[in-house]
Amino acid sequence: MTNSVQNSEKKRCGWALSHVDKPFYVEYHDTEWGVPVHDDRQFFEMLILEGAQAGLSWLTILARRETYRAAFDNFDVHKIAAYDEAKQQTLLADPGIIRNKLKIAATIQNARIFIAIQKEFGSFDSYVWNFVGGTPIINHWPTMGDVPVSTDLSDALSKDLKKRGMKFVGTTIIYAFLQATGLVMDHTVDCYRYKELVK
Repeated sequence: MTNSVQNSEKKRCGWALSHVDKPFYVEYHDTEWGVPVHDDRQFFEMLILEGAQAGLSWLTILARRETYRAAFDNFDVHKIAAYDEAKQQTLLADPGIIRNKLKIAATIQNARIFIAIQKEFGSFDSYVWNFVGGTPIINHWPTMGDVPVSTDLSDALSKDLKKRGMKFVGTTIIYAFLQATGLVMDHTVDCYRYKELVK
């Protein structure tokens, strides 16, 4: 177990403590969640992983993150966009990922649309940060119960991605994506990461 997880003096968001016996889960909260992202590969990875979570738990997906990276060529968007039927069948037989035919097909389709967005805006980074005017939205929630599951922002981004043809990008999935990539900072005010990220 990492030192950050062992340090019980650190106050964390309630969701991070729901699986304190899973060091990788707490580590994700401590090092990634809510941190602004500007790397297109990371954006694509989180977009696909959040979509894979649909109907499941984030713990289920995060526990498979490394096997997802292996199965999907470390989320190389150009390689995924070129996947053929044979590759889809290989993925459907891979026990290390969620073997859902619709989600696998959506990953390939979403890769192609992601590339189209990059071509139109120069990068996905430029495209998505435009939705928040280039600056993270910093929220000040007292408890996790106060944190919404969707907002007008996630509605707008979801609508635009759907219009472009992406799948598994509903507003709830997209809000989780925005939280994960730091466009929205939703650590609760008593969480030690809140204090670090609002400096």
